[in-house]
Amino acid sequence: MKRILFYFSFFAVILGCTNCRPGKSTVSVQPSGEKSLVYFTQEITPEALVNIYEALGVPATGRVAVKISTGESSQSNHLRPELIGKLVNQVNGTLVECNTAYGGNRSTTEKHLEAIAERGYNDIAAVDIMDSEGEMQIPVKDSKWIKYDIVGEHLKNYDFMINLAHFKGHAMGGFGGVLKNQSIGVASSAGKVYIHTAGKRTTGPIIGTNSQDSFLESMAAAAQAVHDYFKTEGKDIVYINVMNNMSIDCDCDGHPSTPKMKDMGILASLDPVALDKACLDLVFNHIDSDGDDAKPLQKRISSKHGTHIVDYAASIGLGSLNYEIVNID
Repeated sequence: MKRILFYFSFFAVILGCTNCRPGKSTVSVQPSGEKSLVYFTQEITPEALVNIYEALGVPATGRVAVKISTGESSQSNHLRPELIGKLVNQVNGTLVECNTAYGGNRSTTEKHLEAIAERGYNDIAAVDIMDSEGEMQIPVKDSKWIKYDIVGEHLKNYDFMINLAHFKGHAMGGFGGVLKNQSIGVASSAGKVYIHTAGKRTTGPIIGTNSQDSFLESMAAAAQAVHDYFKTEGKDIVYINVMNNMSIDCDCDGHPSTPKMKDMGILASLDPVALDKACLDLVFNHIDSDGDDAKPLQKRISSKHGTHIVDYAASIGLGSLNYEIVNID
């Protein structure tokens, strides 16, 4: 029965039925136009992660960065080394991160490296804290709030990026997927403050200076800046969201709430907007059953106007809200 309910929800998304459950979805209606391909597998295994990466048809070349979140504690729901190791090794990738802009065990390079070792990431690949030796500015197309994006200086060392995100809730953004992983995640500590404060400052608290939408729009602009940086001659970028352990809290929370929604699968695309949109649609069109409740995550996303980031990212040309699901199972 649970599998039947899942596929009812899944095929509702394939058909573009974002209003299948009146009053549930806050995701905007898809516009007409060419559809971006979003690949899907229900399996969440090392082999499935490799398969969905290969389905994208863009082989990693040169120096490969795999952007993950290393998690705030061992209790966080970050993607575990045993899940991602096979893909990282296949592409000869380096796991990349940047330091956080708040107190915690990843706020300095020294602490961050200790946390990474504790989580076991050093056992599967080299790990690079990209802002450990400084930061650099890259241009933004959308300068409504931020005038540039401040990223870890080591970003320049890579020719290819796999944006490997854990899709889940977030206390400030509503949800975190590839757009957050590419904006806040690739930003240096100062860059994180700059995005959170919508261009107001690069030091101090990350809250309380601007509206929620200005923060979300700043994230979209920063994500576009990184996308454009890699969509230049000799560089490229691909996107993967893993929909497992979907707590209402982010991996930056060392004591996250227990997930109420069951794992859904892995999705991937060359279009980050379409990918996050597809994941949002799966959440908001989910048919609840005993022990599988999407309402807490839906509430968290809606309470922070979280879906606005995909709408705004589409409006500035980062990607499309219109997509087609390709099931590779």
